[in-house]
Amino acid sequence: MLHTRICDLFRIELPIVSAGMGGIAHARLAAAVSQAGGLGTIALAGFTHEAMASEIALARSLTEKPIAVNLLIPFLRPGSYELLARERVEAVTLFWGDPAEQIPAAKKCGLTVVWQCGSADEAARAKAAGADAIIAQGFEAGGHVRGVVTTLALVPEVRDAIGDLPMLAAGGLADGRGFAAALALGADGAVFGTRFIASHECAAHRDYKRRIVAAHAAETFHTKLYDIGWPDAAHRTLRTALVEDWERAGRPESGQRPGEGVSSAKLIRPGLELPLANYSVSPPSEEMEGDLGGLAWYAGQSVTQVREIMPAGEIVRRIAAEARAVITGLQ
Repeated sequence: MLHTRICDLFRIELPIVSAGMGGIAHARLAAAVSQAGGLGTIALAGFTHEAMASEIALARSLTEKPIAVNLLIPFLRPGSYELLARERVEAVTLFWGDPAEQIPAAKKCGLTVVWQCGSADEAARAKAAGADAIIAQGFEAGGHVRGVVTTLALVPEVRDAIGDLPMLAAGGLADGRGFAAALALGADGAVFGTRFIASHECAAHRDYKRRIVAAHAAETFHTKLYDIGWPDAAHRTLRTALVEDWERAGRPESGQRPGEGVSSAKLIRPGLELPLANYSVSPPSEEMEGDLGGLAWYAGQSVTQVREIMPAGEIVRRIAAEARAVITGLQ
């Protein structure tokens, strides 16, 4: 019932994909999603080549199932496509760049390329450039958001623009009902981000996971506020005390914002202690300490449907079971 072209393309059982959430979607989460029959994605933006290879190796040690990786074009390191080809990942998801330039370069290395976009025009350009599949990301999505059209409107528009090219829907999806709706709109599968933040295997900070479980869609905020590390890039986050301070100050521009230049949190790894400034693009992760309120607590409007922290594999199985029940009921 749930077998689609996405399953055939990536050799997976269920067309359920975890999003490449920078800073928190690492090997453990990707492996758990893949082991459950979906396609787990490792977020590799900003990683050195050595760290990329290490993270992929860790995922391979946890599962023999297919694994995808995500790269953000503004942070792309030279030679990354060649490295990923050597690592034999099943797919690379690319986001926030020129498909005419990046897709041929990745395909030349033998990679299976999934292009994430926020408009039908960009999807058509990605198809023309040779993309193997498209992710249509709606405005409701958490994290960085490229377009301004809602998932409900975007997915059928993209389907019409790309013909029978395999497509995944993203944005506003957290359960089997949303998954079934995405299939009805013309998608061949779905990408879930916010739902997987509240999983045992996600590298998000425990307070971040708890906030996701407690939050409502109305608490999300589409903005360009968090720009330290990636300026002028729209994103959706949860509202925080820092957001409220900024609004009370009259929404001043970067350089004049309350608390700007203050580093209340820090990233701690073996041999490394890195201060993190307020308005940083980094989300709160399990490797961080201090006051995390100045960071970006990314979340999509699907956050209302996330009400418990669970194993990632169980999330995959529950979404699939719910979708089957919905589709059977409609039939």
